[in-house]
This record gives sequence, structure tokens and C-alpha cells, in this order.
Amino acid sequence: MAPGAVAMASVAAATTWRLVLLLLLSIAGLGAADGPRPPNILLLLMDDMGWGDLGVNGEPSRETPNLDRMAAEGTIFPNFYSANPLCSPSRAALLTGRLPIRSGFYTTNGRARNAYTPQEIVGGIPDDELLLPELLKGAGYVSKIVGKWHLGHRPQFHPLKHGFDEWFGSPNCHFGPYDNRARPNIPVYRDWEMVGRYYEEFPIDVKTGEANLTQVYLQEALDFIKRQQAAQHPFFLYWAIDATHAPVYASRPFLGTSQRGRYGDAVREIDDSVGKILGLLQNLRIAENTFVFFTSDNGAALISAPKQGGSNGPFLCGKQTTFEGGVREPAIAWWPGRIPAGQVSHQLGSVMDLFTTGLSLAGLAPPSDRAIDGLDLLPAVLRGRLTDRPIFYYRGDTLMAVTLGQYKAHFWTWTNSWEEFRQGVDFCPGQNVSGVTTHTQEEHTKLPLIFHLGRDPGERYPLSFASTEYLDVLRGITPVVQQHQKALVPGQPQLNVCNQAVMRRQARVGQGHAGLMTWRSRRGQTLAPAGPACESRPRDGTCLCAPCSTKMGGSSVPVSAAPRNPQSTVGMA
Repeated sequence: MAPGAVAMASVAAATTWRLVLLLLLSIAGLGAADGPRPPNILLLLMDDMGWGDLGVNGEPSRETPNLDRMAAEGTIFPNFYSANPLCSPSRAALLTGRLPIRSGFYTTNGRARNAYTPQEIVGGIPDDELLLPELLKGAGYVSKIVGKWHLGHRPQFHPLKHGFDEWFGSPNCHFGPYDNRARPNIPVYRDWEMVGRYYEEFPIDVKTGEANLTQVYLQEALDFIKRQQAAQHPFFLYWAIDATHAPVYASRPFLGTSQRGRYGDAVREIDDSVGKILGLLQNLRIAENTFVFFTSDNGAALISAPKQGGSNGPFLCGKQTTFEGGVREPAIAWWPGRIPAGQVSHQLGSVMDLFTTGLSLAGLAPPSDRAIDGLDLLPAVLRGRLTDRPIFYYRGDTLMAVTLGQYKAHFWTWTNSWEEFRQGVDFCPGQNVSGVTTHTQEEHTKLPLIFHLGRDPGERYPLSFASTEYLDVLRGITPVVQQHQKALVPGQPQLNVCNQAVMRRQARVGQGHAGLMTWRSRRGQTLAPAGPACESRPRDGTCLCAPCSTKMGGSSVPVSAAPRNPQSTVGMA
């Protein structure tokens, strides 16, 4: 079937499944007098958690009993992918259902350059992007984000301006601590108000790994669920915590309890928290009307492993790369009484699918005025029906690879530069594969490296160019990629420019105004906003600012390298 016909068939199937779902809910007696009440939606998004971190995926210490039970009671997706090997673009894709290059979550400052949203980034999620919570309002949902936003720091990028009704968390990860001179510690917000900063009002002991943040985030989730159940509102809860991102942390009762060290302590606390959330849904008797999905934003950061990073199982490399270890994620769907227990779905899935699936659960159609890359997963989880589709992998503005069926074709291979590698920055420790894990950007657009992921999940043995299998696969993949590239309209890049004034003047947006608050140091001194400046970070491979001699606001601006805690430069975003 032609790709266009496949897309039309998918739209028709999604419409049919929305009708079937509403009928099922109505029969189950979950509807109100004026129509069926749509199910609650709970997305549990982890940070830098690897495919191999769950016992159900083969982690030998088996320290995730609640997640393993969740898989046994629901559906596990062994072939589920992030939309990018770095967290900001992946999170933008989850909430928009679109590849990051469509929404502008990339940089053009260099080929295949990863980028995210540090404190000083100027860009963020564009106003014309439609996010899942925004659209769910049309079905009466109340939405909350708990944890890491990572889609921009400035007032116009605040999550409550993009559909969320409540927020407790931070616009960034818990990098730091900083000296509050050149750089402030990262703020924590409750809705519009800044309520503190990491390492200050929300302490994290980098030496011991002790922090109570996961418990705080857990309580925020439990309280929100209770309130919405009491009010009889359908809810969308986006629980985006970051304990497994370096520097990893856990609360005191979990420190030292894992066979896997501090990272394992963080995973154990997350597992315990997931168990408490699912338990509350059951105690409130709303589990059968709540769709829960667990996954991660990108692969484990092997650069931080083993003490501060996780496991990608049998897959090649990790975060920052488009090899399987950087983009294949743990994924579990749970919906008692709706999703058959103990099911394994071989649907090729993506975090972008959670956008389309969320809309389908609410009885809503995806926007028709833009390209949507996410697929509705309900046919797969409710009836085991699989849909053929490609998965495209980008680094920055560069299409690196595509998966179609069991085959993955690499058009470019690159881990990171020789300069970074010689400085100890290694995204694929102990996994050198000659001609594959390259430290120069190698082009394969004419003859891509093709792997059969069923026989070779570790991407170590590319198919022979001369084989009939290779030629057959190439003939199938080529038109799919050509059609994608021909139709692609990239968004305006949001991750090109940094300005220290953004971080020096943290947003504090009140009801009815959009003012900026000059940030204060931990000693209470008011510090003047910095002038425009661009910061280069050659070591970590995630520099976002324009090259050294850039123009901002009509004047030439020199590069300045603000002091940083060395631990916070490893495994950025």
C-alpha cells in the first residue's frame, strides 16, 4: 500500500476506534447523564531512563517490582522510541505529536547538532503549536504538569500559557549548584509563582545524592488525583520527574538500598512512587477509567554510567546518539479492564503517539491544519492491531536514520567529535563498532548502513551492500524517505540563540500582567540583569548559542563562558 493510502487508512481507523472507545465506556457505565465521561490520562515520563533499567526488560537485580507488575497487568512495548536523543526536543514532540524539526526544537548552528533549553535560551515552544493539554480542554479535562517542563524559560513559554491548568516543577533540569553571581540556581514554580530554587529551598546534596524531590513530586500527583476525583473532572496528569538524570538523587529511605548504586536508588524510589500512584487509582475505584502510560524521554546517559547513569540493555550507545540505545525506551500501557493483561505489543511506537492517543481517548480528532506524526495506539493495545509506519530519527536539522518494519537505515553516523572523545566524553563506552560508532560525521545517504533489528538489535552487523536483502530493503525505504523529505516544512529554529539576560531575569507572570522579576541571590542581594551574551560549551556537545562572533540586537557580542559546576556539564538535558 502507498504511504498516502496508509495515512488515509490510519485516519479512518482512528475515527472508528474513537467511536468504539466511547461505546465501550458508555456500556461500562462510566458516562455522566449528558454523555460518557472520557477516561483520565496519566503520562509518567522519566528522564534518561534506559530500556534496560526495568526488571521486565531483563535488568538482573529485578528492583522494579511495581513497574514489572504494571507490565504484567497491562501491555509492554519493546519497540518504543523517543522522538529525539535529547530531552527538550523529545518532550516537545510528546506534547505536540510532531517531530521536533516541525515545531522548531532544533538548532541550525551545526550539522547534526543536539540542542536543548538551558537557562539562557531565548527560544521555546512556539505559540502556534497546539499542545495536548490545550486540546484536551475541549473535552473538559483539567491538566497538571509535575516536574520538568524544558520547553522554554521566558513568560510566553510558561506551561500555563500552553494548556496546563496547574504546574509544580521547574523549567529545566536540576543542574547546579551555581554561585548565584554569573548564574542563578534554577527556579521551581507553583503555577505562576516562583517558590524557590534547586539547592536552596529545594536542597540536593550532590555528594551524597540525598534529595526529597521525588517524594514532593509524588505528593503533588496524589493530591491532584484526589482533588479531580472529588470534583468529578476528567484529568490529564503529566508526571515528568528527573531523579534519574545526573546528578541522580533519592530520598534518605532509598539511599544505599540498591545493588546498582545511587542510580539504582533513584530507580527504586521511582518504582515505589509509581506503585503508590497506581494504588491510589485503585483505592479511589477509578483505575478502570484511567489510562496510564510509562516511558522515558531518551536513552540512558552512558556518559554518566554506571554510578550516575542507567542501562540500555543490548542496544548500541546511549543518549545523544540515534543508535538504538539513544532512542529506544521502556514503555508500558496500563488500563485495568480495558487493556488485556500480560500483553506484548510489537507495534512500532513513539512518544509522539501519546499525543494522538490522548486525543483519541478524549474522543477528539488531531488537528487537521498541520502534519501530525503520532499514531493512535488504541487499536494496538485494545485489539492487538498493528500499523505499519516509519520512525524518523533526527539530530538537530539532520535526518540521521529511519526504521521501517524490522529494518533500520542510517544515512549519517556520528557519536561525537574526536576532540570531545579524547577529553573523556564517550556516548558509547565499551561499544566501539568499526565504521558505525564514528567520531567524524560519515555520510551514507547514497548507500545507507542497514541493520535487521530482529537479528541484530545491537546494530553491529550491517547488511552487505551486494545482498538481495539489502537491495530489497533499500527499494522499500527510499520512496518513504523521499516523500517525507519532500513534504517536510521545518519550523523556525528555536534553539540557536542564548542571552544571559533571560536567566538573569527569571519570569514571574501574574494574573493579568507579564512582568519580569529580577532574580535574587541566596543572600537576598538584587542583581542587575546581564547584557546580551552568548555562551559556548564545546565540551558537552550541546552548545546552543550562535558562533562566537554573533550579532544580537544589532551589536556584536563576544562569547563569555560562565563558571559551571563540572558535574552539571555531563549528560546535559
